[in-house]
Amino acid sequence: MTLDIWRHNQRVNSEGAFLTFRAAARHMIPRGEGGSLVGISSTSAIHGAARNVSYAHSKAGLVAMCRGLAVELARYKITVNAILPGWIETDMTQGAFSYDKFVDNVMPRIPHRRWGQPEDFSGIAAYLASPASRYHTGDTIVVDGASTIF
Repeated sequence: MTLDIWRHNQRVNSEGAFLTFRAAARHMIPRGEGGSLVGISSTSAIHGAARNVSYAHSKAGLVAMCRGLAVELARYKITVNAILPGWIETDMTQGAFSYDKFVDNVMPRIPHRRWGQPEDFSGIAAYLASPASRYHTGDTIVVDGASTIF
C-alpha cells in the first residue's frame, strides 16, 4: 500500500467525517434543540480488510469518533451512532462482486445468501436520525445479513 492510498482513505473516512460532524455540531449546539449524528462505518472496522488496511483503520476510527462524540455531545441532547454495513452492492463493490473467486469465497459466509442493498440500512438510519432514538447513543449497529457473527 502506498502512503497516498493510506492518506486518501484517512482524509475521506476520518477527516471527512470529522469535518462534517464538527460543522453539524457547531450548528446544532447553539440552537439547543439536540439532534442526531449518524456515521456510516463498515464491518471492516470489526474484522479488518486484507489488502485494504487503510480502509479498515479509517472505518474503525470513525466508530471511535462516534463513541467519543456520543459522550461529548450528550449534554447538548445530541446523539451520535455508527452504522456498520457489510457487503453492500454499490458502485464501489461492483469490481469485487464481478470476481467469481471472491463471490465463491464470501457468499457462503453470509447467512442471508445475498449482497446487501443500500435500502437494507435506510430504516435504521431513519430511526437513528429521528426523535425516536433520542436516548440511543454511542452505539454501533451492524447491518450485514449476519456475516460477522456467522
